[in-house]
Amino acid sequence: MTDEPGPAERALYLAAVRGGGRLRPEDLAPADRPALAALVARGLLTPTATGWTAAGPRALGDRIGVELRTRALRLLRHAERLPATLGPLARAYDEARHPVGAPSVGPSAGCPGAGVVVDTAEVRGRISELISECREEVLAAQPGLRPLEGLRMALSQDLSLLRRGCALRTVYQSVTLADPAVRSQVALRTEQGAQVRILAEPYERVLVFDRVVAVIPAAEDRSRAVFLTDPTTVAYLVAQFERDWARATPADSRLDPPPVTTVRIGRLLARGLTQRAVATRLGVSERTVAAHISRLRDRYGARTLFHLGWQLRGEHRD
Repeated sequence: MTDEPGPAERALYLAAVRGGGRLRPEDLAPADRPALAALVARGLLTPTATGWTAAGPRALGDRIGVELRTRALRLLRHAERLPATLGPLARAYDEARHPVGAPSVGPSAGCPGAGVVVDTAEVRGRISELISECREEVLAAQPGLRPLEGLRMALSQDLSLLRRGCALRTVYQSVTLADPAVRSQVALRTEQGAQVRILAEPYERVLVFDRVVAVIPAAEDRSRAVFLTDPTTVAYLVAQFERDWARATPADSRLDPPPVTTVRIGRLLARGLTQRAVATRLGVSERTVAAHISRLRDRYGARTLFHLGWQLRGEHRD
């Protein structure tokens, strides 16, 4: 049986509703029997001495919603555990490619991603892999505008990085935080421990992972990048970053926190409450809750209410 009633079930249920909420045996055709059995199994029709009575569908919707959310949470937790499960295999793979004590050969020694990468998708993929494998810190100098959609897509991975104890330090320019939506995205990271500073003077774009791998652009449009592992080169880029970081100013005052009511609604959503339940708990209208949820969805880049609740669950575990 599927999660939702099919066309035949819907038609039979609506016929019962139009008949005053009752369905008699003589109202049924032989072809209606499978739909009748399914409606009874779902609890949408209740058997009586003279036939069947229609039950309210909201309880069914709530029950199915809970079951679907529970199923989705189980899958998402499995997805979060998967990197740790595959960790031993990944380490064995890395050790096989780069045996301990083997001589370094060329720029790729010690890092499968070293060298020039010319495909935009591959650049993003390798940076994502470096973030997933990072164990201590990420340093990022990001001049100019930051694509909002890119920040939203990277949010989950950045928060995971911070929650496992890694440091994330980023230098931006003032123009970056001029967009409120970008400020909100940056604030989501600083709320979890990321540090952000603003530097007015020009500087070069660079990413450094665990002070072992550095990434610099090889094209103005960021379609190509160079992955560097030479210790002297990486140390030089780290020194440049630290110099810029020391001259930059903290961005805390520019990152506006969400309103208190919005935070409270976020906490309740993180606990799995529906929009209606949140409105009842706080004693406000569903329209008010919907407005706050809309702001939260924009802030987190969440497409659905469930996705929003999942994004919020790491921040509000109380």
